Amino acid sequence: MTKEDVHYLLDRLSRIFLWCFILTLALLLFWFAVFALAGGWVFQLHSYWFDLDWYDVNLVFYTGMAALKIMAFVFFLFPFIAIRLVLRKTDKSQRKV
Repeated sequence: MTKEDVHYLLDRLSRIFLWCFILTLALLLFWFAVFALAGGWVFQLHSYWFDLDWYDVNLVFYTGMAALKIMAFVFFLFPFIAIRLVLRKTDKSQRKV
């Protein structure tokens, strides 16, 4: 692979990570909106299927939302930033030559 191919691949990969981060945040916002606007219905649905009280449903949902947010940052945003920093560094070093 040439340097241009590597640069193109890293650029595309960073865009994929950015879109994955954006879509994960959209899923997180949707999850929060459903839970905030229809929390009673969500509780009734899950308490019918499982023997859960209101505290348990809140605990599961908020823990899940926190885990999703942490994973979005760790697996999508941080690699995006790292790739962009590498691309910026290689662009600056190529301009000096």
